[in-house]
Amino acid sequence: MSIPSPVPTVPGVWRRIACLLYEGVLLFGIVTLTGLIYGALTQQRHALVGLHGLQATIFVVVGVYFVGFWSRYGQTLAMRTWRMKIVGPDGQPPAFGRALARYLLAWLWFLPALGTTAAAGLKSGAAATVITLAGMVAYALVARLHPSRQFLHDVLCRTRLVHWEPAPPPAAASTAAAR
Repeated sequence: MSIPSPVPTVPGVWRRIACLLYEGVLLFGIVTLTGLIYGALTQQRHALVGLHGLQATIFVVVGVYFVGFWSRYGQTLAMRTWRMKIVGPDGQPPAFGRALARYLLAWLWFLPALGTTAAAGLKSGAAATVITLAGMVAYALVARLHPSRQFLHDVLCRTRLVHWEPAPPPAAASTAAAR
């Protein structure tokens, strides 16, 4: 007789937002390095020259980071630290296509607010920041309406963010068995 595996728990919204902030710290390094390499390869001398090419390059590099980690391990470095994992309907890390769709749809965190800022013609960095943060808070609160507290992009992609516990190290298991 086998014991049924427990249903994975869903991390709380504030824990997920803390993970998002930590992810931002890691992405700062990735984006900075990408910008340095892009600037050197294109001989960019002014920040506004080649701006759209740089933005597209960063979008692709960040996408490779997320899609690669999600489809291979089911988690990024920040998610591993915060003990979270992305799983598909089968409980495994999402396939490449599902991870790519999740990356693209995760931009729902920012795009409505950024679109509102652009449509209103706001040029102030402070106004754009306030509107973007308000949009992110609204997006996070929408997860409270879903029965399992999943974000909209996870619902649309049929992925789930779940709590994850790492397996005990093999050395500890073999040491305990030797006693």
